[in-house]
Amino acid sequence: MTTHLLVTGASGFVGSRVAAEARRRPDVRVRLLSRQAPPGPEYVHGDLAVPPSLRGACAGTDVLVHCASRVGGAAGTAAAVNDHGTRALVEEAVHAGVRRIVYVSTAAVHGRGPFRRVGPAQAPIAPVSPTSRTRAAAERHVRDAGGLVLRPHLVYGEGDRWVIPGLVWLMDELSATLTGCDALQSMIDVGTLARAVVAAALSPRYTAGVHHVNHPEPVPVTDLLGAVCAEVARPCGDARMDVPTALERAAGSPRALHHLEMLTVDHWFTDDTFWKDLDCPPGEGFAAGFARAAPWYRSYLRDRTAP
Repeated sequence: MTTHLLVTGASGFVGSRVAAEARRRPDVRVRLLSRQAPPGPEYVHGDLAVPPSLRGACAGTDVLVHCASRVGGAAGTAAAVNDHGTRALVEEAVHAGVRRIVYVSTAAVHGRGPFRRVGPAQAPIAPVSPTSRTRAAAERHVRDAGGLVLRPHLVYGEGDRWVIPGLVWLMDELSATLTGCDALQSMIDVGTLARAVVAAALSPRYTAGVHHVNHPEPVPVTDLLGAVCAEVARPCGDARMDVPTALERAAGSPRALHHLEMLTVDHWFTDDTFWKDLDCPPGEGFAAGFARAAPWYRSYLRDRTAP
């Protein structure tokens, strides 16, 4: 029996990998929601920022996998896409009789840590940015419709233009790497995340609720920064800086302060039963995943800094 699966955000970092993973399933027919849909049966026209454009978008769909989101930018734009757009999309899905809705959200809806060994129901929803506030609103729309919410924390791999590039930028801004930081960060490579999203979308075990989706082993910040410096870039040479000094230096830069406040406290989110129930291996962990992605990061950062 063929499952008709509609993916939003298929031109983005996570959504593109989810769509590619779904296409590998012989019993799945994939369609993509796009603002500029080219002719062809694989594409459905629809713009989350324009709710009327979504009418009929979910017709003939069995499973909706919603990966699209607006990250950064004006608060009004984030609300239009993440909050109001998701609400309209979910309403269309319910109207069309879609049997399952899966939303790829973010652990940032929990706000700032520390979080250590925290399960999905053990931390409050306390977002601090327009992006995370509106994505929390999107979660409510999905959950109210009986859908499934997946919350990764830091997603890395080919196509990542925020996590690892952001760390390189931070070290460049500080002219040093951090020392004395023993924080732990939950992470997942984008390929493993895509496999998990598709497995959850197709598994009879998961129809509703919230799950954290990260590799079970958190990554020490010292290992994270060490890997970035060893395999991708050393913008600061061998200079070192402790956390209090870094926070003091970053006081005049909201962006640097935001990165530091996230990086230097625990963000360790757990949900081990998710992987066991899905029979979906969580992968080899950060060291192996990052080594595979390192050539892409080097190329991307070189191109970004070229004259």
